[in-house]
This record gives sequence, structure tokens and C-alpha cells, in this order.
Amino acid sequence: LCHPPLSSPSLCRTHLRPSRVTIDDSFLTETKNTQKRKLSQKQKTLSCQFSTGGHLSPWPTYTSGQTILHNRKPCSDDYRKRAGSWQQQQPLNTTKPRYLEQLENYLRKELLLLDLGTDSAQELRLQPYREIFEFFIEDFKTYKPLLSSIKNAYEVMLAHQRERIRALEPLKAKLVTVNEDCNERILAMRAEERYEISMLKKEKMNLLKLIDKKNEEKISLQSEVTKLRKNLAEEYLHYLTERDARKILIADLNELRYQREDMSLAQSPGIWGEDPVKLTLALKMTRQDLTRTQMELNTMKANFGDVVPRRDFEMQEKTNRDLQEQLDSLRDDYEEVRKEHEILLQLHMSTLKERDQFYSELQESQRTSTPRPDWTKCEDVVAGGRDRWQMLAEGKNSDQLVDVLLEEIGEGLLREKDFFPGLGYGEDIPPFLRFDGIVENKKPTKKDVVNLLKDAWKERLAEEQKEKFPNFFFNFLERRFGPGDAMAWAYTIFENIKLFRSNEVMSQFYAVLMGKRSESVYTKQKETIAQLLKEMTNVDSQNEGLLTMEQLSTVLKSTFPLKKEEKIQELMEAGGWHPNSSNADLLNYRSLFMEDEEGQSMPFVQKLWEQYMDEKDEYLQELKQELGLELRDEVTLSKIREALMNIDPSLDKQTLNSYLSQAFQLPVTEVPEEGEEEGIVIWLQTALERLHMADIRRMGPREQEPAS
Repeated sequence: LCHPPLSSPSLCRTHLRPSRVTIDDSFLTETKNTQKRKLSQKQKTLSCQFSTGGHLSPWPTYTSGQTILHNRKPCSDDYRKRAGSWQQQQPLNTTKPRYLEQLENYLRKELLLLDLGTDSAQELRLQPYREIFEFFIEDFKTYKPLLSSIKNAYEVMLAHQRERIRALEPLKAKLVTVNEDCNERILAMRAEERYEISMLKKEKMNLLKLIDKKNEEKISLQSEVTKLRKNLAEEYLHYLTERDARKILIADLNELRYQREDMSLAQSPGIWGEDPVKLTLALKMTRQDLTRTQMELNTMKANFGDVVPRRDFEMQEKTNRDLQEQLDSLRDDYEEVRKEHEILLQLHMSTLKERDQFYSELQESQRTSTPRPDWTKCEDVVAGGRDRWQMLAEGKNSDQLVDVLLEEIGEGLLREKDFFPGLGYGEDIPPFLRFDGIVENKKPTKKDVVNLLKDAWKERLAEEQKEKFPNFFFNFLERRFGPGDAMAWAYTIFENIKLFRSNEVMSQFYAVLMGKRSESVYTKQKETIAQLLKEMTNVDSQNEGLLTMEQLSTVLKSTFPLKKEEKIQELMEAGGWHPNSSNADLLNYRSLFMEDEEGQSMPFVQKLWEQYMDEKDEYLQELKQELGLELRDEVTLSKIREALMNIDPSLDKQTLNSYLSQAFQLPVTEVPEEGEEEGIVIWLQTALERLHMADIRRMGPREQEPAS
């Protein structure tokens, strides 16, 4: 038998390279079985058609006929050179064998029938070549074992590669997930490092300023010490000169006294026997000496009359030092007393204001008061009996007890309702309540309502594009309960949060939902609580959840630098500190931020909220006093801008523009610059009400400290 040219096995070897497409094993098995059945039939047909007399038609291996795939390269450079030389030697009119032409036509036909647009196209493309190779294996009996082993080796390699690809697919997905996780961690670490770097830079600037201040003080003290040393040297020289002069004077006086005594001793033996002329001359000379001595004595008195003895000088100097120390001590005491006096004056003024306020409240209560009700009568009415009523009434005044009683009564009535009447489609009706007909009362518990509102807040904070809060609320209910029950849940939730005003979560959600408070108030309060908890955690180096009272006070003062000492004291008392407690007492700071099942915060967080509202009221009251207008008066944007800068000089431009945009209901980008506010006027009462709805707070002390 004539075997085909060497190009056929090489071409088959070229096309049997492993494919990178992953195909389902069941699909391949079914395809192979079908193709094998077709192959057996086609082998019989082709062997009958193209085998004549038990052998194939010969065809020279150098014939330059068309190859099966024109874009395939030969398997080796030697073959390409031999084929080229054979093409030059043989004539071009040599025809192909019929068997080769039939195989090429069959291959083209099968390739055209394949759907190459699917994922398994490359794997299916190999099937026609497998069939052609099977034809060769069956027809070339002599080379059948070798060709079959070659085919099996390629099939085993293909299966092995497919298994490796299938095994690597999950690793690729896991690699992508790990890469994303690592990128997120890297970004978080970089953000934290940037924050720490900024804080360290601020601390560095503060320390540099402190160093400059200390250097200036050092230079000033050095100059003062130099001046004092110079004065001391001058005084020392002066007193040294005075001492020497005094010693000289004393020596001269002693010498004169000795001379006089010598003269008296010399004259005494023969004083009555001397010559009168000699005595007269001696008397004259003595008188001259006396006159000269008297003049010297007067000169010495004139020159050294103000000189004091060194002992007296040292005593006076010691007395002067003692008096100076007493004076310094008295000055320090005076400064302390003056500061205490100023504090007492401020306390006195605040006490006077409180007294006037209490007096006016007393007069108002006396005018409108009724006999104090006996609240113990409610024990038999409220569900839970005496114990539950005492728990509800603990620490509440009469007004708050009325609210509690109304909530209990309203809760019972709300439970009895099975349906709510629709409010219609009026413009004054909130969008999430616009409905005609009756809606079902879902009757959830307070715990269920609180959890639902918390989920709504989480989804709201996670939103990228903010829509109006009422629309978001209704869309949230549609996503949670479906379009059919969304309206029923909207009415149910609305009635519950309108009733339970004493619940923090419900009252805050109701205020934001009805437009009585801005969302930023809630979000800023949550951020403040989270920041405070983070600061406490940073101080807790052992991560035990415990802090001393001194550490708690330090954290509060660093987190709220503008709060007064009494405000810090109130927060510490709300956290569990008492005046008789020591600073070493430990406090579980994590318990300060816990909530009960109905969303009620601990007294510490409640006190934070109360202080925030009080500080906002004081801030707006200062703004009103700075403007000097009545609530019914009109005020311009420029006046409010100026008043805000006067009461809070630390306001930056961005925060100031946000306050003005809230007061005048303008977009932040459209707030006019300073000097361009003409024509923008609003009632003062309206502006204060809008500011009260927003998150406004003091950014710094009212009086700027002078730069050192």
C-alpha cells in the first residue's frame, strides 16, 4: 500500500494541540460516541469508494496541491525546503489522488457545518480532524498501532490540560477576591495613616509654637539676668568704695586722738613751769590743728553722712527679701481670689437668671396649676401593674408622666384597631400616606418597629444618591414588604412613631420624616458617639473595656474641648461617677453606649443629646441677641453672616455657607459671596426655626485668643 505524504501526519500533529476551552465531560462523551458511530459508517463508505484493488492511488509527495488549511505552517524547516525543491523539479499539472481530494472536501464540509460562535467551538473543531486521523489509522494497517498510540497520547494530554484548567478556575476567582480584599485593606490603612500623619503634623506645629514661645521667654529672662548682674556689680563697687573710705576715716580719727593724747602727756609734767610765750604758741598751734581737724571732720560727715553700717545694711536687705516674698505670695493669693470672684460672679448671674426663670415658671404654674394628681391610681390601669408603672414613672415629672400615660392608652387603642382610614391624595398629605380606602393595621411590637427603623437608617446611610426622605421611606417599605403591603406598613409605622414620642429612635425618625429636623442631626450625633467610643478604645491599651474616672475625664475634655467644666461633670455623673468616688475607680465604658431592646440609650448618651440641644439653643439665642432684632423683624443675609462670624469667629467658609443655605433655603453653591447679598431678606423667626432644624454647633470660642 502507498501511504500518504509526510505532510498529513505533520498537519494532524499541528491541529491536535491542546485546546484552552473547557467543555463539559458529559457533552464531550456524547459527542464522541455519536462521532464514532458516524466514523465507522463513513469509513466503510470511503474505503469502498476510494480503495481499488486493495490499495490507494499513488500521488507524489512533492505535488504542490492545495493543503487542507492554507494558514497553517509546516512542521519543520527541512520539510519546507524539500517541498520547495520538489515543486521546482516536478511539473505543475500533476493531479491529486481522489482519496486525498475526498478527504479535503469532507473536512471543509464538516468545518462549515460547525457553529464556531459557541464557547466549545475550538474543542468541536478538532472533531473533523480526529475523524480524518481515524481514516488514516484504519487504512494504514501497518502504522495503525503507532498512529493509535500517538492519538491516545494527545487525547490523554488534552484531558489532563482540561482538568488543570477546571481546577484553576476556582483559584482564579479566589485570587480576584483576595486581591480586592487586600486593596480595600490597603486603602483603609492608607486613610488611617493619612489621618495619623495629619494629627502628628498638627501636634508638631503646636510644639513648634510652644518651643518658640519658650525661647522668647528664655531670651527675655537672660536679658533680665544680665541687667541684674550689671546692677549688682555696680552696687558692689559702690559699697566697696564706701567701706574703704570708712576705714580710712576711722584710721585718721584714731591717729588724731593718739596725737592729742601724746601732746597732753608731753605737756602735763611741766605745764606750770613752761614759758608763757611758748605756751601761747603751742595753744595757737593747737587751735589751728583743732580747726583743721574740725574741717576734716565736717568734710567726712558731709561725704559719709548717708553711709550705714554693713550689719544694718545686711539686716535691711534680709528684711526687704522677706517682704518681697510676702508681696509675691499676696499677689498670687490675690489672683486666685480674683479668679474665684469672677467665677462666683458668673455663677451669681446664672443663678439670678435661673431664679428669674423659676420665678416666672412658678407664677405661671400658680396661675394655671391644678391640684397634683395621685399617680398611684394608674398602677391598676397600666398593663403590668404596680412594678411596671414604677419603672415607667421613675425620674419623670408630671408632664412626662402624662406623656407616658397617653402612650399606654394610645398603645391599647392602637392594638384594638384592625384598619386605618386612608387620608386621600391632598397636597398637605405626606407622599407615603396618600391613599384612598382602608389599610390593614399590621400590629407590630415596639421592638419590631425599632428594628425596622434602624434597618431603614442603615440603608439610608449606605445610599450614594440621596432622594427625599419620605420617598426613600416608602421605597424602603416596598423593597422590604412588597408593593402590596407597603402602604399598610407605612400607616402602621407612622401611627406608632407618632404615638411613642418618649422613644428616642421613634421620635428622631418621626422628626426627620415630617421635616422637623434635618438628617444631618442624626448622622452627626451617631458620628460623635462613634468617635467618642473610638477615643475611649484607644486609651484602653489593654482592651479590657475598663477606664479610670481620670481617663474618662481626659477623653471627654479632648473630644469636647468647648464644653465647660460643669458639662463634663454632668457627663461623668451620667456615666456613673459620684463626688465621693476616687479617680482610680474603674468604669466599663462600653456599657455607656449600649441600648435596650426598644432602642433606648443609656443615661450617658441621653445626656450627650440633651447637652447638644441645649448648646444649639444657646447658640441661636446668642445669634438673636447679636442681631438685636425681634422675631417678627426682617433680616438680610449679610447681617446673619456678620452675626455668625461675631459669635463664632472660628467658622470656616464652607460651614458658614452651609448655615446660610439652610436659613435661606438656597443651594450651597448659590450662596452669594460677601458684599453681593443685596435683596435677600427673610423673617428672623423663620431663619431661626430653619437653623434649629439643621445640625449647627459652635466651632470655637467666641473670643479669639491673642496670638503669642
